[in-house]
Amino acid sequence: MKIILASPRGFCAGVRRAIETLSLVLDRFKPPIYVYHEIVHNNWVVEHFREKGTIFIQSLDDVPNGSILLFSAHGVSPEIRLKAQQRELRTIDATCPLVHRIHRLAQNYAAQGFHIIFLGHAGHDEVVGTLGEAPGRITLVSSLEDIDKLDFPAHQPLTFLMQTTLSQTESEKMAQRIRERFSSQLKEPSNDGICFATQNRQNAVRKWQNRCNKGLVVGSPNSSNSRRLAELAQETGIIAFLIDGPDDIPYNKLEQNDSVLITAGASVPEKIINLCVTQLVRRFGATVEQETSSPENVVFFPPKIEEF
Repeated sequence: MKIILASPRGFCAGVRRAIETLSLVLDRFKPPIYVYHEIVHNNWVVEHFREKGTIFIQSLDDVPNGSILLFSAHGVSPEIRLKAQQRELRTIDATCPLVHRIHRLAQNYAAQGFHIIFLGHAGHDEVVGTLGEAPGRITLVSSLEDIDKLDFPAHQPLTFLMQTTLSQTESEKMAQRIRERFSSQLKEPSNDGICFATQNRQNAVRKWQNRCNKGLVVGSPNSSNSRRLAELAQETGIIAFLIDGPDDIPYNKLEQNDSVLITAGASVPEKIINLCVTQLVRRFGATVEQETSSPENVVFFPPKIEEF
């Protein structure tokens, strides 16, 4: 067996910033520390912080007044920020700067009178937060069929934005359909939304697709960018499996002479990827070749943690 270990893989700059922020808060203050939703969408990371005294919540009603609350990497809506302020919660913002950028774009376009067509997956934490930035001025679409159902007055100026972790291929198809339907009233955004880390991980799969017949995408089931990587690998002809960690490796579907591409979503710790590689080396005597498609040098520093 030959393993092609794709790079970049695993933690992106926004995920690393969120994890560093939560680690700093845990070092500075006594637990419990509350986090609105999962800090990132990875079961290993979430469990690690649970063991350290972090409580992940889905409703601010579950947070005692005056507690320390982090906003996750996926961001939150203004409504949540206001409610936290009213509850006198001591908030720290771990939102990815690239998600913040989409929020600002949504605010600005709405203020200028545009209606925003937002490409994303309903219910995803990032999508929920972004929709809250422009209530009444933003419409969510998740497919070409959704776009075909849209109906706007001819005088309504339009633009579009998208969730940062979408598939490049699928999002471009939807963007093109929007252009075809609303060309006379559409203003193209200067930056539509997909982040560089998502693009780089998807490009790495495309680059090495012809050298591999199987693929393992390491990532938790609720990770949007991990699911997109697995879907992309399947589309390119690789028989791909989304696995949360080494215990999920489908040994019965792997063979001694396979060439296996291994990559990982943007919220996966490197140690989990290494455990998966180690298991294949032990079981199949696999050799490992690391291939880099797009070096990543971006760093997002954590926010300054003030004393409360």
